[in-house]
Amino acid sequence: MRAIWKGAVTFGLVNVPVKLYSATEDHDVPLHQVHDADGGRIRYQRVCELDGEVVPYEHIDKAYDDGEHTVVLTKDDLSDLPAERDREIDVVEFVPSDQIDPIMLDRTYYLEPDSKSAKAYVLLRRTLEESDRTAIVKFALRQRTRLAALRVRGDVLVLQTLLWADEVRDAEFPGLDQKVKVTQKELAMSRQLVSAFEGDFVPGDHEDEYQAQLRTLIEAKIAKGETVSSAETFGAPAEGEGAEVIDLMEALRRSVDEAKARRKTG
Repeated sequence: MRAIWKGAVTFGLVNVPVKLYSATEDHDVPLHQVHDADGGRIRYQRVCELDGEVVPYEHIDKAYDDGEHTVVLTKDDLSDLPAERDREIDVVEFVPSDQIDPIMLDRTYYLEPDSKSAKAYVLLRRTLEESDRTAIVKFALRQRTRLAALRVRGDVLVLQTLLWADEVRDAEFPGLDQKVKVTQKELAMSRQLVSAFEGDFVPGDHEDEYQAQLRTLIEAKIAKGETVSSAETFGAPAEGEGAEVIDLMEALRRSVDEAKARRKTG
């Protein structure tokens, strides 16, 4: 892994030098666009509207337009902002871990100690572990001020960027205002269904089925001269598949029976 940022976590007078690494990676099959008539590659170019020239990325600046004025911001302008120059991850507060709503979680990063002695790093990790708290921090990354949750994963400090409060939409759905009657029978059957599906979450037991099927389709097209169809590869869908289920109790009952049957055969 390659570090994407270097700085220090600071809380009080304690300074913990760290390197920041992306904790996740994208394994999606890379696809590009082509012309359906002849298979020619479709490419996008950065063209200047004034002179019609293709502009190299290094000659592109950013601008803000308020309708009356256009303000051009150069790379030097942006890099000179105080927040962008700051290389500190400032601890704002330590909060109970259960106060962080998962909907606010964004990207995840690993923090590696970046000094000869890892004592300060271990001290912060142990403090978080034993207090059962999560540190709320602020720092600047890629021309944005970030709010993040600093927590422990195994022996490593993990930084999870958070959405700002105004970036989370309110769920205002008229249907939720309706008074819906749920019977005790339905609740009992629903709890049975939950019980039938109980287990421990093991991430490695799950795979991205769409990406796996996409790879299978690509390999099949290569093997058959790119003439194979999706139906030939995966078969036609079962008759009536995807139909809406009207009877809630019947759906719950069938789901419980199917889950029990899978457990017996598994």
